[in-house]
Amino acid sequence: MPHDRLDTVLASEVAALVEAGTSKGPEAVISAVEPGRGEHGPRVRLAGLEQSFLRMNSNSYLGLSRHPSVVAAEEAATRAFGAGPGAVRFISGSYQAHVELERRLADFHGRQTAMIFSSAYATVLSTLVTLITPETVVLSDELNHNCIINALRMARPARREVYPHLDFSALDAGLEEVSGTARRAIVVTDGVFSMRGDFADLTALLEVARAHDHRFAENVVVVVDDSHGVGAFGVSGRGTEEVSGSGPVDVLIGTLGKAFGVNGGYVTGSGELITYLREKAPMYVYSNPVTVGEAAAAIAALAITDSDEGRTLLAHLASLTRRFETGLVELGLETIPGPHPVVPLMVRDTERTSDLVRCLFDNGILATGLNYPVVPKDSEEIRFQVNADHTEADIDFVLEVLAGFPG
Repeated sequence: MPHDRLDTVLASEVAALVEAGTSKGPEAVISAVEPGRGEHGPRVRLAGLEQSFLRMNSNSYLGLSRHPSVVAAEEAATRAFGAGPGAVRFISGSYQAHVELERRLADFHGRQTAMIFSSAYATVLSTLVTLITPETVVLSDELNHNCIINALRMARPARREVYPHLDFSALDAGLEEVSGTARRAIVVTDGVFSMRGDFADLTALLEVARAHDHRFAENVVVVVDDSHGVGAFGVSGRGTEEVSGSGPVDVLIGTLGKAFGVNGGYVTGSGELITYLREKAPMYVYSNPVTVGEAAAAIAALAITDSDEGRTLLAHLASLTRRFETGLVELGLETIPGPHPVVPLMVRDTERTSDLVRCLFDNGILATGLNYPVVPKDSEEIRFQVNADHTEADIDFVLEVLAGFPG
């Protein structure tokens, strides 16, 4: 074959990933979803296995992906408009559902306007690459998501500084150091950090940014990717802004693919910002939007979240999260406490983490193990994600399995 030598190189690189313990390995394929029964929530089946599994590694925090209203909205819109949008937005790919979804997202977040992308990853990449100029300095939290890291590599700012995780004194010093070296500064952070479930105090962060704003001709702009926070965090699901009481940040990015249970990403902000991004953001201009069905489903999910039903789901989710965290502590296990439904079990040993993930799997529980070198040595963990369609019995079942693990 003409690329046989390339295939050899690629295979050796994959083998190196396996050897280092960083390969993703074969993907578990969900072949069926079983509805909740009795005191237990839904279970999934994996291809090739008879056993059913409790998903403790799903981003669908409110359990809306199978909500009858969400499913019905997607089905109706797909029947009416077809399976795909057929074009990018500026040609003939904008549908009424896209426009309506953007209006509702802006209203939900108290912003002037919003725009949707095919994914949150694409939103982050496209927004940051478009806003970062050769005369921009960027300051980024060291535990920011991979999408932010890659966006900064692609954008090539005048200078990029990484400050220690949630260390706003270091951020303050960093802004002091770079003042006078660029026209624009961007401070970028996750709202909720996906591996640990901790979150940025946006009130404190904004205070630091505003203190240095006058030193930059084009402002210190705060960009927050709150994909794990929006819809899952806060009494009304407004995310990290709500929990930290910060008020609106300059640029807020969220996802439709986690708590809202659908697909796609979005950015909200001023009218001038969004108009500029519609003209310049490459993954918006040159890529199809989410389907009309997905947009309709997201509208339905947003309406549920912003209702009494949504507040009930959020309260239930918070209660289950507290129950799980309390149970871990009572078992003498280490976690990073916090109100977000990402609950890390800090194992701090690679072999033990792998063994524990295998034990959970054998008992019908799906959870994500994070081992060295994916995480620093002695920071190995299992990331559990609580969902609103879990039950107290589900949580107690996981705790029971953990309690029975030797050592």
